[in-house]
Amino acid sequence: MRWAGLAAAEPGFAELIQARFGHHRHCLIATLRLDGAPRLSGIETWFWEDDLMLGMMPNSLKAADLRRDPRFELHSAPTDIHLVEPDARLWGRAVPIVESATVRRFAASLPQLPDEHAAMDLFAAEIRGALLTRVDGDRLVFETWRPDAGLTRHSRR
Repeated sequence: MRWAGLAAAEPGFAELIQARFGHHRHCLIATLRLDGAPRLSGIETWFWEDDLMLGMMPNSLKAADLRRDPRFELHSAPTDIHLVEPDARLWGRAVPIVESATVRRFAASLPQLPDEHAAMDLFAAEIRGALLTRVDGDRLVFETWRPDAGLTRHSRR
């Protein structure tokens, strides 16, 4: 399911997830290397035309990972140890955007991006699950969404 589907299914939850990924530009993405080992890389995420977009330098290792095996996990990289602001994670599959006109249009929408970056490797996120973790009093609260199960919530001390 693409971002618009999650936003339609659970608008309040999706809004919180989007706010966490928009809090600061730099997030973390986990991909799988050729040998199957995990690779953790910095990435900027962008919500554009009802999709969550993953743009990266052409021929980067993380782009090669995603072309070979599209599975990923994206982490909002919390900046607060006390989780005053929630921690967000998304996982799924990266769908390559290969139409050069779409890549150029996306690149043109980004602030202060030189024209030579229009050659980026671009993927749309197909969301298979999302997790929002936050502190509520003395409890750690987990809200998880999956297309087949919807939104569930549990907590622990």
